[in-house]
Amino acid sequence: MATRILITEDEPNIVESLTFILNRAGYDVSSVADGEAAMHRLRSNPPDIMVLDVMLPKLNGFEVLKLVKSDPLLKSMPVVILTAKGQTHDRQLAEEIGADAFVTKPFSNRDLIDQIKKLCPT
Repeated sequence: MATRILITEDEPNIVESLTFILNRAGYDVSSVADGEAAMHRLRSNPPDIMVLDVMLPKLNGFEVLKLVKSDPLLKSMPVVILTAKGQTHDRQLAEEIGADAFVTKPFSNRDLIDQIKKLCPT
């Protein structure tokens, strides 16, 4: 069974690109466009790993990450932060909250896939 990845990203072009890249690499990919939808999906049908943007409507990525890492049923799920906000402060905040990896946009397809493979070996 393929590793299931939830992409939480509000930019349709990035979702399309990520879906193509990750499907081609053999992953089962689904996506949501805002933080509230992410939490609903995580609680109803949790994936094996989540790729999470920081700048999202409704709940931002840091808020989603806090909720995930404080939920006993979700906290062990790996989370890859994928963001254009690559400043040191943002990376430190993500790590403090519990992000498992941090990838900045524009991203390398290989780097993202390598991070996912490292966190969810098949």
